[in-house]
Amino acid sequence: MWGGKKRLYSATKFILYTAGSSIFLLIGALGIALYGSNQPTFNFETSANQSYPAALEILFYIVFLIAFAVKLPIIPFHTWLPDTHGEAHYSTCMLLAGILLKMGAYGLIRINMELLPRAHSIFSPYLIIVGAIQIIYAASTSPGISSISDMGLNGAVLQIVSHGFIGAALFFLAGTGYDRIRLAYLDEMGGLAAPMPKILITFVMAVGMILTPIYLLSMLRQMFYGYKLFTAPNSYFFDAGPRELFVSISLLLPVIGIGIYPDFIFSLSVDKIETLLSNYFYSF
Repeated sequence: MWGGKKRLYSATKFILYTAGSSIFLLIGALGIALYGSNQPTFNFETSANQSYPAALEILFYIVFLIAFAVKLPIIPFHTWLPDTHGEAHYSTCMLLAGILLKMGAYGLIRINMELLPRAHSIFSPYLIIVGAIQIIYAASTSPGISSISDMGLNGAVLQIVSHGFIGAALFFLAGTGYDRIRLAYLDEMGGLAAPMPKILITFVMAVGMILTPIYLLSMLRQMFYGYKLFTAPNSYFFDAGPRELFVSISLLLPVIGIGIYPDFIFSLSVDKIETLLSNYFYSF
């Protein structure tokens, strides 16, 4: 009912990757809960104060890293994401981009870095290299793993939050556009600005707030002012309505607010990050 022609393949692949990574997450959580105590505990503060033998800490780190690398995703555990985004309904893509993927970055910060600092010091240089490769390969970052400085980690948290809103907004706009014109390729589009000015404005608002504006503004020029006027038959050719405007504004206003006053996000995370970093450096 929902999704593209390969939706069953993509859904199966997504479930297998997610379930497989959850097994690693469960193993790691049980290992930490059962270690060094006659009474198992999942209390985070207790686990944060627990010390582990070096080999065991590295083992825990690898287990959690695999689980969160699938969630983010980090190459080479990323192959489920293009298939899922390409075949899923845009509402599903909004949830993936806005919430699910961010859980991987959050887990790397709160679990791998906070609970396993010695192992993180060993793996962090390799994660930096993987992150750099991923930037080149997929024009995306793996926030939260490339810096242990105060400003760097605060910036990673800010990026996680802002990218969640921006990614969800772009998928929503792309999906609402597809609902109307039933076209997915840029070379088939053009001349949409006159009949769809509200969607154009919201697209420009979203595109102007990310790191690749030149490429994406070129995309918008092709879509809305291209030489091919839209003449496809049987298309739902109407502009954004109240529903689309409400969702778009709800997603874009926080992004504008973060851009104007990022200290609001910093104020929510700075105390915890300072504590995390103090514990991290104290462990060496």
